[in-house]
Amino acid sequence: MSANTPAAAPAKSKKMLVIIIGVVLLLVVGGGGAAFFMMRSQGGDEEGGAPAARKEEPKVAPTFLAMENMVVNLADPGGDRFAQIGITLELADAKTSEQVKLYLPTIRSGILLLVSQRTSAELLQREGKEKLANDILREVSRPLGYSVPSERARARSRAAAEEDGEDEDRPARRRAEPRNPVYRVLFSSFIIQ
Repeated sequence: MSANTPAAAPAKSKKMLVIIIGVVLLLVVGGGGAAFFMMRSQGGDEEGGAPAARKEEPKVAPTFLAMENMVVNLADPGGDRFAQIGITLELADAKTSEQVKLYLPTIRSGILLLVSQRTSAELLQREGKEKLANDILREVSRPLGYSVPSERARARSRAAAEEDGEDEDRPARRRAEPRNPVYRVLFSSFIIQ
């Protein structure tokens, strides 16, 4: 009996080695096949000529720059109405925030001039506030070298598109312009007295 024991041990270890190699091969082949099917389902197969899915840039949280509140006399008859306005700018990144800070005195002056030309009746309406926000966006973008079309210019381009028979749902073809890093103008406070 003692002579049979050493021969049985090498047979068991060979079986175990074969099983381990089989499992490893199965994992390698199975993993490669799974990767192939995953890439194919994402449009990455090269045989069909389908382009690989374009990776989108990860979204970066915008930077917000709060400006000091401004008190402005309004253009109402008698000159006894004023507005206190708090503005926060939504910007692309911290670099843009630093650029805006460099031009802040010019921007504040332009905003004060814009608001002082409005009447309380205009600013009490939602449309008046939206128009003011668009004008402020243009005023903030100008020193950075970006242009924002005025409401009149947008209306003209819509009218021209209608005359040309372009579909309104289809985006208009434009020259490739860099995207304005000043996304929006937000009002943090808006008091008219």
